[in-house]
Amino acid sequence: MQTTTRHTATARRGIFSADHELFRTTVRRFIEREILPFHADWEQAGLIPREVWRKAGRAGLLLPMAAAEYGGGGGDFLHTAIVVEEIARVLASGVLGFTTHSDIVAPYLVNFATHEQKLRWLPGLANGDIVSSIAMTEPSAGSDLKAIRTTAERTSEGYRLNGQKTFITNGFHADRVLVVAKTRPEAGAKGMSLLWVDTTTPGFSRGRVLDKIGQRAQDTVELFFDKVLVPLDCLIGDEDKAFGYLMHGLVQERLMIALRCVTHLEAALDWTIQYTKERSTFGKPLIENQYTRFKLAEIKTLAHATRAFVDACLIRHMAGELDAEGAAMAKLWASESTRAIDDLLQMFGGYGFMREYPIGRALTDVRGNRIYGGSSEMMKEIISRTL
Repeated sequence: MQTTTRHTATARRGIFSADHELFRTTVRRFIEREILPFHADWEQAGLIPREVWRKAGRAGLLLPMAAAEYGGGGGDFLHTAIVVEEIARVLASGVLGFTTHSDIVAPYLVNFATHEQKLRWLPGLANGDIVSSIAMTEPSAGSDLKAIRTTAERTSEGYRLNGQKTFITNGFHADRVLVVAKTRPEAGAKGMSLLWVDTTTPGFSRGRVLDKIGQRAQDTVELFFDKVLVPLDCLIGDEDKAFGYLMHGLVQERLMIALRCVTHLEAALDWTIQYTKERSTFGKPLIENQYTRFKLAEIKTLAHATRAFVDACLIRHMAGELDAEGAAMAKLWASESTRAIDDLLQMFGGYGFMREYPIGRALTDVRGNRIYGGSSEMMKEIISRTL
């Protein structure tokens, strides 16, 4: 069974322009041509080939929001939303790192780097010559960023970076890593900085590609920093100001996860409706069973409500009005709504347990959305502080 679905009528959403839809067509064709035919093999390998990054850069999928001056696409966040949705719609989880690179890492450079730093690095990020990752999470510090232990001691030569990071998306291929480190450990959240680390620097090393239950083609690794010397001109933004930068960046990251989740749910619902019309039990199509129809109706309503809420948050973000609470609610609701994929899988019977069926992969590939970008429990904590 293929992962193609009948696509949401995006024009009816009233958000995307004709130019955006042309870009969507470009993204969709790239995924169909350069990703889907090879994705199963990449899942076996545990990562995608390095050359796929350069192909994506040439096709315009990387840094769609960055200014053309720096090699980017000169677009807006709606172009990013399109890349997120088209990857999610066909479970091309091996290239989830495209959006981490383009729309989580790159914005820190766009928003906080100097003009000279932007000219040095953004063009390489845009064309795929440089693969990037962001290193926040540590073995003892997940959603609680203030608890990180990685340190960067300033010297006359630069920063001496020591520590360990885990669950790092794009970590295997990364040429540059945006590392969150404590430059003033005694100051807690007020002593954190962003360092742009060259992975060829002595003292840097990578662990094995982690064996995840889902998203198996998306390389995720541990990173180690042993007295890594980071030049002073590789500080991004101001020293000790990283926590504020990260809180700003997490609003967009969480909205991206919400967009991904609602698209996953819509796609899984489409696959299941199609399957229940084709699959017969006791002499009639499965969809003619009242319980099946009622359950599908329930999930369709959930998907529509989730899409309406997430799109409303998308509109707020485009207007510069989406705050931390709103992004937390969007991520919480959309990621938790994907629990319905388990009910959809049940309708496939034993076939749903096979990874050759997209519904089987969806169950594991989508599950991580309730954890990364801040767990559901952390989203509830953020929301509860506003009560």
